[in-house]
Amino acid sequence: MMSAARLASLQVWVTLKEEQTREHSFHLLRSSHGIDNELATITAANESDSTHSLPLPVDLVQVSFLLLLALSIVVEAKGEVTDSKCKFKTGLEPRPHSVSILEFGAVGDGKTLNTIAFQNAIFYLNSFADKGGAQLYVPPGKWLTGNFNLISHLTLFLEKGAVILGSQDPSHWEVIEPLPSYGRGVELPGGRYRSLITGHNLTDVVITGDNGTIDGQGSVWWQWFNSHSLNYSRPNLVELISSSDVVVSNLTFINSPSWNIHPVYCSHVQLLNITVRAPSDSPFTDGIVPDSSDDVCIENCTISVGHDAIALKSGWDEYGITYNRPTKNVQIRRVYLKGSLGAGLALGSEMSGGISNVHANHLYIFDSFTGIELKTTKGRGGYIKDILMTNVKIENVNTALRVNGHFGSHPDDNFDPSALPVVDSITLKNVTGKNIVTAGNLTGIQESPFTSICLSNISLSVTSEPSNSWVCSNIFGSSQSVFPEPCPDLKSLYLSSSSTCFSYFRGHAAV
Repeated sequence: MMSAARLASLQVWVTLKEEQTREHSFHLLRSSHGIDNELATITAANESDSTHSLPLPVDLVQVSFLLLLALSIVVEAKGEVTDSKCKFKTGLEPRPHSVSILEFGAVGDGKTLNTIAFQNAIFYLNSFADKGGAQLYVPPGKWLTGNFNLISHLTLFLEKGAVILGSQDPSHWEVIEPLPSYGRGVELPGGRYRSLITGHNLTDVVITGDNGTIDGQGSVWWQWFNSHSLNYSRPNLVELISSSDVVVSNLTFINSPSWNIHPVYCSHVQLLNITVRAPSDSPFTDGIVPDSSDDVCIENCTISVGHDAIALKSGWDEYGITYNRPTKNVQIRRVYLKGSLGAGLALGSEMSGGISNVHANHLYIFDSFTGIELKTTKGRGGYIKDILMTNVKIENVNTALRVNGHFGSHPDDNFDPSALPVVDSITLKNVTGKNIVTAGNLTGIQESPFTSICLSNISLSVTSEPSNSWVCSNIFGSSQSVFPEPCPDLKSLYLSSSSTCFSYFRGHAAV
C-alpha cells in the first residue's frame, strides 16, 4: 500500500498538472455564476473569526459542484482548457523521497513543541538534496513549533487538516540581524525575530499542501506591538532570502505576527492558490510582500489582512540604494484583496532599490482603506515605473487610487533628503468602482514631479461631490474615458506624458 507521504508527493505533481484547468474553471465559474460578491462575503466572514485555525466550510458541496460544472462546460465547448499564464512558470515533478514528521517524534496535539522534530527531519532530508530532493509530509493535526529553516530541493507538504502553529513564547523565535537593504528592523532599531518558516540561499523550494494551514497565532505579538513592549521587530510567517525557484501554493496562512509571505532577494517565485487572513485591526499584517525580487507570479489568491494585501518593496532609503536590488517582472492575476487599514495593492513605501515592470490584471479590491496605492518620499531614491494595472473592480473603499510622495518614515538620520524617487509610466485602465469616497489623491514631489500617470476607461461611483473627487499636485498625466472627470493635471496635453500614455494604451489593448 502506498504511504500517505508518498501519496502526497504524487499529489504535488497532479496538482500542478491540473492547475491550468482549475484556473480557467475558476474564471468561467466567477463570470457565469456571479460569485465575486459571494467570495468577498465569505472572506470577510472568515476573517472576522480569527479563532478558527482552518477556513470556514462554506457550502463546499455546492462550490465543488459548480467547479465541476464549469470544467465540463469548458472541456465540452473547446475540447481542451487553455488560459494565459505567468510566462515564467515551470512545471514540478514529485520528489523521489518522502518522510512524515511523525517519524521524527512530532506530536500533533497543539501543545507539544515540535521544533526539534522539524529541524531533525529537515536535517535528515538534506542527504537527498543531490538525489532528486525530498518531501516532508505533515499529516492532520496541530503541530506547535518555533522557527525552523528549509533546505534546497525540499517540498513541505501540509495535508488537509494539518495546522502548523507558531509558538507564542518569544524564546522559541531566534533573533537575527536585520536585512542589509533595510539596515535595521522594520519596526525597531536593531535585530528582528526570525520568521516561522525560513530559508537562505536556497533553490527549488516548495511549500504546498491540500489546503493545510500555517497559523502564526499572532494575537500576542499584536498586543506586544501595540503596547510598545517589544525589543525587536516582529517575525513573519514565511520568509525566503536570496533563493530561487520558489513555489508556495494551495495553503491557508492566518494570524501572522507581522507580514505573511516575504520573498526577499529572490528570483522565480510562484505564489498560487493561497488564502491569507488576519483580523481587520491586526497591526501591519501585510499579506504577500515581494521585496527586491524578480520574476514573481501571484495568481488566484484571496487575501484579507489588517494592512496592505499585496505590497511590493525594494529596500529602505540609503540601505536600499546601496543594496541596489529592484523588484521587477511581477505578474499579479485574479486576486481578491482586502487591506482593511491599508491598500488592496501597494507599491512602496520602501522602494529604494526600484520597482518596475509590474502587470496586475483582474483585481477585485473590497472593504479597504485604499484601493491601489503608490507611496514614497524624499530620501527614498529609487523609482516606481512601467506599472500596468488592468481590469480592476473596487468596492467600499475610502480612496480608489492614491499616489503619495510624502509617505513613510526613515530608518535613521543618515538618509539623503536629495535622493528623490522617480515615479513614471503608471497606467490604470478598465476600472469600475462603487461606494468610494474619493476617486483619487495624487500628490507628487515638487522637486521630482510624477510623470506619465495614465488613466483609461475608468468609472467610479463616489459619495463625495464630483468636483472634489480628485486631488492632484506635482503630477503630469493623461486620461481618456474617466468618470468622475479627473483634475486638470490628468487632462493636460503635456506632450511627453500624453504620447507615452496613449501608446501604452494601444500596446496593451488586448490584455
